[in-house]
Amino acid sequence: MRVLSLLELLQSNNQLSGSELASHLGVDKRTVRRYIRVLEDLGIPVTSEHGCSGGYMLVAGYKLPPMMFTNEETLALSLGLLAAKNLRLADTEAAISGVQAKLERVMPAKLKSRARAIAGNINIMLPVAAADTPRQHLEPLLNAIEQQYSVIISYAANQQPPITRQVDPYGLLFRQGRWYMSGYCHLRQELRTFRLDRLHHVEPLTDSFIRPADFNSAEHFQHSLNNMAGNMDVQVLLHTDQRTAAEVLGAMAGMLKPQNGGLLLNSRTDSSDCFALWLSQLPFDFSIIQPPELKQALKRHADKLMQFAGN
Repeated sequence: MRVLSLLELLQSNNQLSGSELASHLGVDKRTVRRYIRVLEDLGIPVTSEHGCSGGYMLVAGYKLPPMMFTNEETLALSLGLLAAKNLRLADTEAAISGVQAKLERVMPAKLKSRARAIAGNINIMLPVAAADTPRQHLEPLLNAIEQQYSVIISYAANQQPPITRQVDPYGLLFRQGRWYMSGYCHLRQELRTFRLDRLHHVEPLTDSFIRPADFNSAEHFQHSLNNMAGNMDVQVLLHTDQRTAAEVLGAMAGMLKPQNGGLLLNSRTDSSDCFALWLSQLPFDFSIIQPPELKQALKRHADKLMQFAGN
């Protein structure tokens, strides 16, 4: 990545000294010289001038060839960047702008126009990160997941003081505006899920681990919710079709099973009142199969609304 950053610096500036390049890249001048040799081995013509006013530069007139994308690839890239930008993640906003600028600089004019048209005329509504989460520690956690080494975290559970834990991070999940990390907690000696906005500190360790094969953070998160103490089983028959359910419920529609008269929702909840409130907002009819507490909660909610309507 630093070699590519070096190339980007040389393309954006007529000439830079070894000290300037070292400062930009956060390395020493000896490492800069090694990176220059890597570029030369790749066939990129770099020249140097010695002396007080000397430095490194690309051969005059040399330009990297335009990046060749199909219209479909341009659409995929542009939509991906647009979606990432709409998430408004503090850790990535500057990086996304940098990626967009680099792509525009090397794209042919026709593809550049297509990318700008997508950015200017397509809107994507996504759940945004919570406003009170300025930093998510995504980069150090991604490094730990990729290289499979443990981390020390300072984590504050809901309304609790921070506790120091050693965790083997297995994967990350973005859900309803918040980031989560799933991994093995050495303190509790079991798989746990942590909200990243409650992390106060992340420190990499040299201890390595082996990530379980085919681990899926979303599946683990859902399994954890379904098995929380005090949760009750819920069965609701939604009187609608798969297409309408997908439009209203999004990815959740994939959990529904076709039944006579509609789609069966199997879930769990620790709050019948919250689940009843959610059901009341659905645009189609439904029948509660179980539990009885959910029917009672829905009736209380309906009575309250009728009281407001009567006033």
